[in-house]
Amino acid sequence: MAGMRQDKKKSGRKCEVSSLKTSNFKLQTSHSATAFTFLELLATLVLISVLLPVVMQTISLCTQLAGQSRRQIEAVCLAKTKLTELVAGQDWQNGNGRGDFGTDWPGYEWTTTIANWTDPSVRQLDLTVTWQATGRQRQLTLSTLVYSQEQ
Repeated sequence: MAGMRQDKKKSGRKCEVSSLKTSNFKLQTSHSATAFTFLELLATLVLISVLLPVVMQTISLCTQLAGQSRRQIEAVCLAKTKLTELVAGQDWQNGNGRGDFGTDWPGYEWTTTIANWTDPSVRQLDLTVTWQATGRQRQLTLSTLVYSQEQ
């Protein structure tokens, strides 16, 4: 029985040693170094130099359009708020008005015009907001119908 235990130990050691040799052998065979050639690096640099200006121009255009959209959304919100304020306070009856939105919204200005409607008791109130963007003056107009209290 003692002999069998020694055989098992020896055979166990052989398995361990053979597995170590196998794993060392696998590490040596799987470790192969590859490198890029000069031509591959040069082709990559040429590709990047061609694509980079296009990508940068696209990013610049997207940023510019996002800014314009933001200013237009701000102008719509300001116009809606001012139009509601004028109608609620009956300030539109004073005639054509003009102003700005204060220091909180620099660069935005508003004007109102009043026009007759088909029904004499109803008037059309137009509020136009103007602002500068990309070197041009932009504007938008919101309209609503109001009842004239003169009649």
